[in-house]
Amino acid sequence: MGYKIVIVGATGNVGHEMLNILAEREFPVDEIAVLASRKSLGTEVSFGDKTLKTKDLDTFDFTGWDMALFAVGSEATQKYASVAAKAGCVVIDNSSLYRYDPDIPLIVPEVNPEAVHGYSKKNIIANPNCSTAQMVVALKPLHDRAKIKRVVVSTYQSVSGGGKAAIDALWDETKSIYNPTDNKTQDVFTKQIAFNVIPHIDVFMDDGTTKEEWKMVVETKKIVDKNIKVTATCVRVPVFVGHSESINIEFEEFLDEDEARDILREAPGIMVIDKREDGGYVTPIECVGDYATFISRIRQDSTIDNGLNLWCVSDNLRKGAALNAVQIAELLGRECLKKG
Repeated sequence: MGYKIVIVGATGNVGHEMLNILAEREFPVDEIAVLASRKSLGTEVSFGDKTLKTKDLDTFDFTGWDMALFAVGSEATQKYASVAAKAGCVVIDNSSLYRYDPDIPLIVPEVNPEAVHGYSKKNIIANPNCSTAQMVVALKPLHDRAKIKRVVVSTYQSVSGGGKAAIDALWDETKSIYNPTDNKTQDVFTKQIAFNVIPHIDVFMDDGTTKEEWKMVVETKKIVDKNIKVTATCVRVPVFVGHSESINIEFEEFLDEDEARDILREAPGIMVIDKREDGGYVTPIECVGDYATFISRIRQDSTIDNGLNLWCVSDNLRKGAALNAVQIAELLGRECLKKG
């Protein structure tokens, strides 16, 4: 017996990926509804070998549906998620709206699956920020072994994290550089993104950090351990899909790089590709379309007593968003909404 599933925001990048991943993983779906705003009403989307027409989010009745995977912004989520939750449909939300609510679990299934049982407080589960999701998958097995004190992370985040408009901006700017007559201005980024990097994602906060950096700090504490100190610098790079992170970790006790490599090889959701030779590491272009979080460049940090450095790469539209949401749905079904 399967589930009645709703995809909210089915015409967007993440919504498309949610449909693809549900089909790829053969999620037990009895019935599926795809919702969009009225301007996209009737747009066709693919689900496996089926073609579905989007329905109007504004008038949809969530009563009788088991789960709703939300892939819309915080404003639309605020308006419709509570409607779905009150109708008895469990919301798995990809926006940042509910991540910091103490009564709503923030889940990465490889890291804190036990938190799923807290869904019943508000009938809502939050999906973490894309940059946080891949990092905590790498941190958790190492934290279990040697207890992490501090993390310093610099991210190299693809433009797809900013949605379709950001992808289009990179494409248009790149074309205009090679063909000046095809010059299109963009207002998605604060500076040129083509052949450039921008150390600014989301809004600036009073202390000089950006909201993206703040998210990584707060979400890591909520998902892994509130005592871990985290400092982040988040950078947008001219890559279409795939986030990369350079992570420096300080532990309470010594952890040898070879043992760390073995731990990560055995950890769920991780693929270690770490050869000390040309090309013996993973780059964003190689992770696209894959479920795994890839770890490379594992090495001791000689500047502190108990330190390690590593390189972490993942498809941000998958593990950073759609895949994690589907994994939460699988976990919810397995642990809480058991059918059949």
